[in-house]
Amino acid sequence: MIRTGRPRRHRPLYGGRPEPVLLSPVLLTVLIAALAFATPREIAFSRLLPAAPALAAAMWPVLSTILLGAFCLLVMIGLSLVYSDLGTPYTAAAIVAVTLAAAYTSHLRLQREETLFQIRLVADAAQQVLLRPLPRRVQDVEIESLYLAAQEQARIGGDFYEVADTPYGVRLLIGDVRGKGLSAVGAASAVINCFRENAYDQPDLRGIIHRLETSMCRYSVAILDPDQPEHFATALIAEIPYGGGHAKILNCGHPPPLLMQNGEIRVLEPTVPSPPLNLAALLGDDYHVDTFTFASGDQMLLYTDGVTETRDRTGTFFPLPEWMRQLGPAAPRELLDQLHQDLLHYSGGRLDDDIAAVAVRSRHPVAQEGSA
Repeated sequence: MIRTGRPRRHRPLYGGRPEPVLLSPVLLTVLIAALAFATPREIAFSRLLPAAPALAAAMWPVLSTILLGAFCLLVMIGLSLVYSDLGTPYTAAAIVAVTLAAAYTSHLRLQREETLFQIRLVADAAQQVLLRPLPRRVQDVEIESLYLAAQEQARIGGDFYEVADTPYGVRLLIGDVRGKGLSAVGAASAVINCFRENAYDQPDLRGIIHRLETSMCRYSVAILDPDQPEHFATALIAEIPYGGGHAKILNCGHPPPLLMQNGEIRVLEPTVPSPPLNLAALLGDDYHVDTFTFASGDQMLLYTDGVTETRDRTGTFFPLPEWMRQLGPAAPRELLDQLHQDLLHYSGGRLDDDIAAVAVRSRHPVAQEGSA
């Protein structure tokens, strides 16, 4: 799983396999040799020696594979000095042939691993552009983010978020594009780039949403995907004015955020539903903005549906409000780290959908001085 802002750019040793697995070809060689020396000649365990370099090809580099094959050949020669009539020439020829084939297989595997490593680097770079690390603090607002890929190999997906320090306050965006793959990534990129441009210029949240709706429509028309002819996305924009003590939220079909206020958890359901992006033509473009109290010390959790739709072995959804209530007051980073651990534990280590979450906490200077 991947946390945004902390991409894994190191090259894992032999694909990141644990050391006991890497030693298995050596252990297999020792086991076969021991059985060959300890059992009667008729059993002929020595004929299994070519299996060791064949196994090494799956996890060792070329030179190590060849050296293991040479060692197996020496073991076979040593056995022929103890036992006669073992068919040494045939077994030795098999060891040489398998070792050469294993060395070539190891070479091809390493080439593919190198290609995959380069692709992951490109994906990491793309992730940094699409989901760049958010600032940990903007004015009086603390901000932390989390992104988890459903598949371990993945780097980017259709979940997205962004924050902007604007003249109107801190503006946050979180959303989820329907579908997966490159088309969902492209749609998410179109929405994020539009938000980055318009969050600073539009005085009203409705103006931003109208621009996002237009951008999403244009992308859906321009990108012809036979598997997904139309794109739409749920989105939520929050605005926290500087020192205002309140927050404005425009929710376009997105899961409602949670507000922790004085130890109580409140689900910020929209009073009037607004249509998801690229569905205004069908559902109308009546967007409604709700205003909630957001004083110093209050904390808000924005998230995508991958969080609440995480299931345990019985198929029960993750109870996010109850989880947050039991967790109690926690710093934004602490909250997201615990959420990360508990989601993995709840799902048995396997996520079925990408997860994005943003935790924000109001910290006015007066409250900071008093707490010091």
